[in-house]
Formats: sequence, structure tokens, C-alpha cells
Amino acid sequence: MCGIAGILTTESYQNNLEHLIVSMQKALQHRGPDDQGVYIAKDRQAAFAHTRLSILDLSPAGHQPMSTPDGRYWITFNGEIYNFHQLRSELEAQGEQFYSQTDTEVILKLYQRIGTDCVKQLRGMFAFAIWDDLEKTCFLARDPLGIKPLYYWHSGSTLIFASELRSLLASGLPKICLSQEGLYGYLTSGSVPEPLTLIENICMLEAGNWLFWQAGKVHQSRYWQIAFAAESIAAPEAITMVRKALLDSIEHHFVSDVPVGVFLSGGIDSTAVVALSRQIQSGSLNTYSIAFEESEWNEGDLAQKVANKFNTEHTEYKITASMGRSLLPQYLAAIDQPSIDGFNTFCVSQIAHKSGMKVVLSGLGGDELFGGYRSFQKVPRMVHFGQQLQPLKPLVASIGIGLERWGRSTQVRRLGDFLQQFPSPVVAYRSFRGIFSHWEACQIVKSYFPDRELPSRNSPYIESNSPPSLEDEISYMEISHYMRNQLLRDSDVMSMVWGLELRVPLVDHNLLETIACIPSNLRLAPGKQLLIKAVPEIPDWIVNRPKQGFFFPYERWMQAEWQDYFQEINCPANIPLKPWYRRWSIAILQHWWRTISR
Repeated sequence: MCGIAGILTTESYQNNLEHLIVSMQKALQHRGPDDQGVYIAKDRQAAFAHTRLSILDLSPAGHQPMSTPDGRYWITFNGEIYNFHQLRSELEAQGEQFYSQTDTEVILKLYQRIGTDCVKQLRGMFAFAIWDDLEKTCFLARDPLGIKPLYYWHSGSTLIFASELRSLLASGLPKICLSQEGLYGYLTSGSVPEPLTLIENICMLEAGNWLFWQAGKVHQSRYWQIAFAAESIAAPEAITMVRKALLDSIEHHFVSDVPVGVFLSGGIDSTAVVALSRQIQSGSLNTYSIAFEESEWNEGDLAQKVANKFNTEHTEYKITASMGRSLLPQYLAAIDQPSIDGFNTFCVSQIAHKSGMKVVLSGLGGDELFGGYRSFQKVPRMVHFGQQLQPLKPLVASIGIGLERWGRSTQVRRLGDFLQQFPSPVVAYRSFRGIFSHWEACQIVKSYFPDRELPSRNSPYIESNSPPSLEDEISYMEISHYMRNQLLRDSDVMSMVWGLELRVPLVDHNLLETIACIPSNLRLAPGKQLLIKAVPEIPDWIVNRPKQGFFFPYERWMQAEWQDYFQEINCPANIPLKPWYRRWSIAILQHWWRTISR
């Protein structure tokens, strides 16, 4: 896992490439403390930077940017390719020679042979760029599910890219102007929806997409998309399919030349990962968890119990309000783009880092793939309720306006937002997952853009691909929006700030393709029943406990020890800042914007 950055240009920036690329590299040093490198093409149309966290082939042979022996192709790569051994064997059978034990060299040789189709053979998480010094072209790609980020800015003939937004800004090339569209997306969903960012004209390359740069022109193409297609599959067959696919994914995610640990929360997903890891790893296995003094939030005892059952070397980190407050400045400095999440990953990653760990597995993705969220029950009810009210549409819309503007709770205000629109699954999902309603978000946006036309309620940042059932559609939206825009992005940034590689075996496109044909009544049965049956090692005392997300006691802490960080909030008086995540989202946004716009 690493940090990558690059500049592609035929303009006057060529005269200043060394300074620009080194500035971008410095902003990514936390992502790769083990090594760093810079490549500048002879004709100065391309400059690559890399910072390395050594996971595979710890020797100097893994240095990046890496080139083919003839110097034609150069790569800067962030991520892990879990099937690289298989791909390497196939390439060797075709006559290729290798000079390292890295997955990086495999990507390079694969691109040399088959070009842009190389991405269709890669299993893993990745963001990379390959420069062809003969054709003067650059190929950039991001993994199918968007585990690894890739930001870019294109102006004239110049394209710059990097693993983090801060690296692009460090170049000094993009103007630091707040994006109204990105801000609206952040306020309504709690994170910035790709391809938008909070900076005007900087984009996130969408998951499952690639870019091709040549002579200043850019072409983008999608190479992979989630596709649910229900087949006639009985429950026993589905259980066997899921079990086999999970074991296959876990085994691939253990590919490493350094030890691999597991984040353990005491929930079904992380327990499943530990249980399956024990099928793969018979030796020492390290697990890490967070505990709290507040008993109603504390799951430390449960995590310890799971660790004892599966015989892991367990490390627990108890966080108090005062300890959390002491970590806040570091957390705030680590933010690349604000969201309402990330502090938990920041804290647990710190423990693993302090223990000397470089790679950890997480249970992230289980709720999205196996129906663990309340959205799988609530959104269909909202759609049905909205459809029943359609004959009274004008009256219902008027009531919705009143509820959205004067409702006493955030739920009532979002319900008012929902009642003003056609009750589609996308609209219901957006209202269910929402932070601020459309009208509230517009009032906040107006304070940043007083002279601009306000965003449309139907801003098209949530899409759906019409899968076979409503439940499949919710799964698609949870995977491609909440998980991708918030959970994966925060996990990447907040683990990498500690020089830690976080792997997500439940977010694997081979796993998803395998189980996508299982009918939603089985795959998304309430309580993640299919996952539980596929991993019978999960103890009953985990399965039968009430479902709850992993949360910090934010509300309590923000009213006490953390008060000075969350008191001065610039927000219209008629917009309530409860529950805690509303106040958090505005405070984090304000801090971030003050920091980068200085």
C-alpha cells in the first residue's frame, strides 16, 4: 500500500516538473514511510511520484516508480493484487521474465502485453498509472469497487493525479474553490459522492473506470459494473456457494510478506472474518479492538470473548473522552475530505500501528452484501407508503414542505423532503440515509454561495442500475454510495495516516460476482442469515445479540470534554444540530475549509 502522484502535460509546467512532483510527493509521505521515488520522462511530458509501504518483496527490487527493462513503460501503483502469483505464472509460461517478487511488475508486464484490458484480470484493490514513453500516453485505473482512491484535475493539456486530494492541492495548480455540488452532496449524505469532490474541478475517478491521456486529451471508460441477476438457487446451494467464495476471498487477502492482523469489533462481520481466517491461518493471529468506559457503548468484553474462542493474540485499546480529545488534533490533520465517520478507524489503526502491524483485515462490507442495515426493511416501507399517498399528491407535497421546514426532529424533516418527491427507491434511500434535508442543505449552501443558484433537489449523485428486486437495488446503493463514498474512503485515509494497509475481504469483486446470482430473498434475508449459515463457527452469543453499529459516545463527549471543538458552529439558526452527526458534519467541514483555504 502506497501513495501515488503524477503530472501529465505538454504546457509550460514542464519547466517546473521537479518542484511540482516533489511537493505532491511530500503530501503523501505518511502513506509510504519505507521508500520513495520520482520519475520524470526525458521529454518532460510525464512525472510520477511514489511513497512505499513495503508489503510484498521488501527488497529494493520493489522500488517505484518501476519500469520495464527497456524503459518504455513506467508505473506508479497503490494497492494489492491478490491473484498476482497466478498471473505471473501465466506470463512466465508466455516467455516473460521477472526481476522482482512484486505484484507491481505483474501489472506492468500485463499492460505491456494486453493494454487496457489488463484491469479485467486483476483481483484486488488498486489505483495506478502507466506511462508509455514511446507512444507518449498514460493509462490510469481504479479497482472495480473503489477501495483505493484516485483523484485528478484536468485543465488544458495538463492532468495531475494522486491518492489524496491534499497532494493535488500541494502542487499549487488547482485553484482552491469550494464546489457547490460537492458541498450539497456532503450535507445531504454525510460524505462527498464520487465523482465529485469538495474542490471545484477536482474529480474522483469512479470505481471500475479507467482514464487514458494522450497529447492533453482524456478519454474515460467503465470496465466493470455491479450486476445482480437472480437465478433459481436453493438455500443449501446458496450456503455452500457463499462459504466457498468467502474462504477463497480470505485466503487471497492473506497474500503478504509481512504478518496480517484483523480488526475485531465483536459484531457478526468481523467475527466471521476471524473465524474464516482461522481456517486459513493456524499459527499466530493478531486481533485489535476498541473499548469504552461507558458500559452502554462498550463491546470490549465481547471482542475479547471472540478472541479467546479463536485463540488470537488480542490487543484492546480503551478510549476515554479525554484520551479521544487528545487525539482529535491528529485526526483533524489527517482528514483529506470531511465525512461523518473515520475517527473509529483512526483510533483502531493507531493500535495496530503501535503493535508493529502493517496489514489488517476488516469486516467492512458484510452489511451491504448480506442485508445487515435497517435500510433493507425501511426503504421498501417508505416506497410503499409513498405510493399509497400518490392520489393525494398536491396535498401531500404541501404537508411535506411544512414538515421539512418546521418539523421538530431530523427524521420528520427528511420525511417532509421525501413527501415532496415521487416515491422511488432512490428518493427513499436518500431520505433514509440523509443528514440534512434538501431545504436545510440549501440554506447552508447559501451561506457559502450567496449569489449562486441553489442546487436542484434531484441532483443526480445517486444512481441505480435497476436490479431484479427492490432489495437488490438497496444493496447496490449501499455498496456504491454509502460504502464507497464514506466507509471505504475513510478507511483508506485513516489507516494510511498510520502507515497501515487495511484490507476488506468482504469487498471483493470476485466474491460479489459469485453471490450476485443468489436471489435477494436468500442473500439479503433479515439478520444476515445467509452469512451466518455460511460461517457456522460464529458463536450463538454473537448471532443472537441485538444489532447495533459500532459507534463512539460522540453525543456525550461533544457536550463535555470535546465541547470547545464543537461549540462555534456557523449554521442558520432555523436548522437543528441534533443528533450529534449534524453538529459533527458542520464542525468538521468548517475546520477542513479553514485549514485548506488559508
